[in-house]
Formats: sequence, structure tokens, C-alpha cells
Amino acid sequence: MNPLTQIKNTQKVTKAEIELGLTDKASWHDRYKHSAYVFAGGLPFELTEGDLLAVFAQYGEVVDVHLVRDKKTGKSRGFAFLAYEDQRSTVLSVDNLSGARVAGRVIRVEHVDNYKRKRAEVSVLDAPAEASWD
Repeated sequence: MNPLTQIKNTQKVTKAEIELGLTDKASWHDRYKHSAYVFAGGLPFELTEGDLLAVFAQYGEVVDVHLVRDKKTGKSRGFAFLAYEDQRSTVLSVDNLSGARVAGRVIRVEHVDNYKRKRAEVSVLDAPAEASWD
């Protein structure tokens, strides 16, 4: 499905839920209650991790940002995975940022069902910092 069509469909469903006054348990978001990760696509290539934090922190505390980069050039590939401290923030960011215009581009934000970093990425993040200044 075209990403813009998907954004419009998500916005329609969310608007209908609000108009019907559905509770959290009845919402389509409830399917993703176990995951605090969101996917952000259609990002401008010049955005950095700091820029993503500035945009996504509007809806909660971001605890992980993985801006996917080309392995050879190191340039952004235009999408990222972000985790919030609180899963409720994912609902807010999906509802409010999907279809938003960021630096001239319409982005899409979706829930992520099962996100796992690659082993190499996790080991780099978990490695102890060098304490010696010799």
C-alpha cells in the first residue's frame, strides 16, 4: 500500500475511535501494548539522531534511537526505530506524527510489533566506557 494512503487510513481509524469514545482496550493501538518502539519512515536524509530526539520527545521520553544508515557511506537511509520509556507515548507519536511534515517531507510513524537490534549493535551499546585517560 502506498505510504500516504496508509497514513490517511490510520488517521481515519484514529479519528473514528475518538468520535466513538472508545477506551484504550478497544483501540487498534492495544495490539501493540507490549512494544514501546515505533518506526519512522520518509525522514529527510539530513536529519540526525539529535533532530529525531527533538521531534519525537514531544510525546514522551525517548530511550533509544536507531537511525538506520548505509554501511558504506554512513548516510541516513531515511528511516529509524525509536523506543519510548512509556508505551503510551508510542500511541501519541503514532497518532500525532504520522502524516506530519518534518523538514519539508511527510513522515509516517507506525507501531513496531517486535523490534530487536542486531547483536553487533547491542554489544557496542552495552560495552563499558573507557575509564582511563592515560
